[in-house]
Amino acid sequence: MGKVVHFEIHADDPARAVKFYEDAFGWKIQKWEGPFEYYMLITGDESEPGINGGIMKRMGPPPVQGQAVNSYVCTINVESLDNSIKKLELLGSKTVVPKMAVHGVGWLCYCLDSELNIFGIMQSDPDAK
Repeated sequence: MGKVVHFEIHADDPARAVKFYEDAFGWKIQKWEGPFEYYMLITGDESEPGINGGIMKRMGPPPVQGQAVNSYVCTINVESLDNSIKKLELLGSKTVVPKMAVHGVGWLCYCLDSELNIFGIMQSDPDAK
């Protein structure tokens, strides 16, 4: 099987995206010392499930708001969906799919980051209906 081991966020302004994800989720982010602008993302403790990723300069136009999703969407585990939505709104994020129950799994919504990329946030709750 091919397990996902890394993800990348494409950004018009990588430094702005770095600040957004640091402020929103407390990710540890370090600039890569390679030949182009790239940031390594540590999204949590190695003992937790999940993967790390990167932020890089977008090489084409950003997603058009309102269009159907045409790429992978990453979903981030949060302790409180409601508190996270409030925090994200203060950081300039917009909710594009409102809070919904995923039966027996938890609470989910989709938002836009500083670069107009869609991402999900989910609060685990086996009682969600």
